[in-house]
Amino acid sequence: MTDRPLSLAFIWHMHQPFYKDPLTDFYRLPWVRLHGTKDYLDMVEILKEFPQVRQNFNLVPSLLEQLVDYTDNNARDIFLEVSRKKAADLSDDEKIFMLENFFLAHWDNMIRPFPRYYALLVKRGTHLIKSDLVRAIKYFTESDFRDLQVFFNLCWIDPLFRTRDPFLRMLAEKGHDYTEDEKEVLFLKQMEILKQIIPTYREMAATKQIELSFTPFYHPILPLLCDTDIARVAMPGVKLPKTRFRHPEDAERQITMGIDYFEKVFNYRPAGMWPSEGAVSEEVLRTAARHGIQWVATDEGILSNSLSRRLRDNAGNMVEPSLLYRPHSYEEVSIVFRDHQISDLIGFVYSQWDPKNAAEDLIGRLLHIRETLPKDRPHLVSIILDGENAWEHFKNDGRDFFMYLYEGLSREQRIQTTTVSDYISTHGRGDRLDRVHPGSWINSNYGIWIGHEEDNLSWDYLGDTRDRLVEYEETNPGADTQKAWKSLFAAEGSDWNWWYGDEHTTETEEEFDELFRLNLMNVFKEIDRDVPARLYVPILREDRGVVPELAIRGFINPKIDGLVTSYYEWYQGAQYDVKISGGSMHKAESLISTIYYGFNQNNLFVRIDPKGAFGEFDDDIDFALHTLAPANIMIVCPVTEDLQRAELFEMLDEKWVKIKDLGEVAVREIFEICIPFADLKAGASDEITIFISMRKNGEEVERCPWRGHISLKVPTADFEAMMWY
Repeated sequence: MTDRPLSLAFIWHMHQPFYKDPLTDFYRLPWVRLHGTKDYLDMVEILKEFPQVRQNFNLVPSLLEQLVDYTDNNARDIFLEVSRKKAADLSDDEKIFMLENFFLAHWDNMIRPFPRYYALLVKRGTHLIKSDLVRAIKYFTESDFRDLQVFFNLCWIDPLFRTRDPFLRMLAEKGHDYTEDEKEVLFLKQMEILKQIIPTYREMAATKQIELSFTPFYHPILPLLCDTDIARVAMPGVKLPKTRFRHPEDAERQITMGIDYFEKVFNYRPAGMWPSEGAVSEEVLRTAARHGIQWVATDEGILSNSLSRRLRDNAGNMVEPSLLYRPHSYEEVSIVFRDHQISDLIGFVYSQWDPKNAAEDLIGRLLHIRETLPKDRPHLVSIILDGENAWEHFKNDGRDFFMYLYEGLSREQRIQTTTVSDYISTHGRGDRLDRVHPGSWINSNYGIWIGHEEDNLSWDYLGDTRDRLVEYEETNPGADTQKAWKSLFAAEGSDWNWWYGDEHTTETEEEFDELFRLNLMNVFKEIDRDVPARLYVPILREDRGVVPELAIRGFINPKIDGLVTSYYEWYQGAQYDVKISGGSMHKAESLISTIYYGFNQNNLFVRIDPKGAFGEFDDDIDFALHTLAPANIMIVCPVTEDLQRAELFEMLDEKWVKIKDLGEVAVREIFEICIPFADLKAGASDEITIFISMRKNGEEVERCPWRGHISLKVPTADFEAMMWY
């Protein structure tokens, strides 16, 4: 018994959010494609050199679906479209987009190895000021932009493949002045790598060197789908959404969809599941058991709380190793618990170390654990972490670290790598737990995904949208709602709330916010219902209100005739430049140039200046001016020069009800309208939030502001006196 090796299970979790815009079928972010060429394939290719090293890979079905979309359906993303466009044909907006986004890579490990790429970064400026990009593009040549197109995609190809492939090796060695033909071959090579990923995992799983597990389809926080109130167990004082979300049937559906898609891709049903973010509860485990799931994994903090026993002392030293380093079970489902400390060393610390020293330290820690354990039973250490995002922080994409680690593990007879299923089938399901603490791998609670104002608002929007979908089905039996449910389930994913709240930030958090809301919007579109105006407004607090270039400075009384009668009639009003609102890569060239707005004591005035001429607009174009507060009002104005009136609607019982016509409106050189505050149900000091939609046949083609809304307060009687003061 003294010679028993310590069993070691690595579980690499492979996941990306669902980036597809449901309204355009474009992928808004490129990370499935780029991590596909950098991380997913090489992680198993390295293992081929070490057949004694066995591992587990957890593949999220929505990630697999996106990979298949690229390889089989020619999926497109905005970054790819801009990359493939001839550098000579790039618009200014596309050039600005490139300078803002084509340096999104680890500067030291992915950009510096290419001197020309780093020189382009320095030329742009290492401290990004978005307002400077309009000026900066003038100093970049056609060759600069073409090289930037190549470098951004080349740096996201793993060094292993850049070395193996003669063309990619030549491209890296050439280092500058790339041609359009070379750029096109690069994208062919990119696709070749993507096409190898799933077949290679299938092949490696067949050899039993790796085990594949899954996560519920769109990576939702299952316990919160079952019941948002469960968050109070670990966080008694948490502020929850206004409306309780309790749909265990959705949690079950996400699991079954995940199993079914996994089986479709790999031709067998998975035995194991990594619940999204390691989030578990007793209800989730009972559901897993019903669907034949043999094992799940989560964090050591869940075990500690489930047993009401501390596993580590204040210094982080293990005090009860025999409890952590073995499976437990609940409802006949085995549970393995990640060693939080070692997993985080790999994810966040070892990248700063010499790779040989890091590998030796990890093996040394495992041997120390083995010495602290009783020799009368087998034990399992579980190392579980993200299998893709950490490696860009390592030199050579982590390959040197892995080579030292796997070589050391292959020689070390006191440690034996295994798959979770093999360990359980050999040594049993584990000791039964009487209770399972509801929480995730982060702080043993769900605080990342619920409790913050933004998080709670997203849950309320999700619940309301789901209710509308169910009501539609009840009144339209037999209607095809499959696409609506697909968008609803995508909105249940955990990734949107990861970026809501104050815990995390990213350069692209606005994209995540929009994708969440777009999925909810698509539900309404699929069931032929008006999209609630609130869904057009960001959930991110800092993006909700926009700041005009010029603020309101006094009362205005413009003549509503569709003409700039006098420079001074709008002089005291606010001015908002549509171009500066962003979103140029998400829509066609704007039809609107500038929005002006202002007021006197009784009326709101809005002016819209077109980019061209209103006479050039299609006949079926109209403006819809929305107010979200203090009442949900929509004012519809056809864009015709014989315009005599606008129609004012109010949302009542979830339907737009026409209230009245407005007579003070005109379209000629500009669009002008006068709206009494009383018609907006707004009184002195009330805040009004506004956005404007340009619609074609009732379908929105442009929104201003693109993100957020215009906000103003109804003036009090002494407003002008206060402004003068």
